[in-house]
Amino acid sequence: VQLQASGGGLVQAGGSLRLSCAASGRTGSTYTWGWFRQAPGKEREFVSLISWGSRTDYADSVKDRFTISRDSRKNTVYLQMNSLNPEDTAIYYCAASRLNFVRDSNQYAYWGQGTQVTVSS
Repeated sequence: VQLQASGGGLVQAGGSLRLSCAASGRTGSTYTWGWFRQAPGKEREFVSLISWGSRTDYADSVKDRFTISRDSRKNTVYLQMNSLNPEDTAIYYCAASRLNFVRDSNQYAYWGQGTQVTVSS
């Protein structure tokens, strides 16, 4: 499975961005798709996931502001990010796991290249 993340950019605080993660190769419905982020000097952290059963999960820091969704026909997962603040500045990575509903990044075998999100105050 190959993943290609896109949609990052520079936005002012309070603004919105939508990230996309396009999958190719041996894709199917039995993956959990996750978004993670890593800010400078910080460890990579979980942001959101959508399981193969379409259950979703969010980190507390983004709950009620971010929404994850999936278009199975396009093999694409989206992360709609609203009410962005400077603390959301990071490189965002999409990933796929054969395990169901996992937050642990070590359980994700497939990773995209990352897309930079910068939120100015």
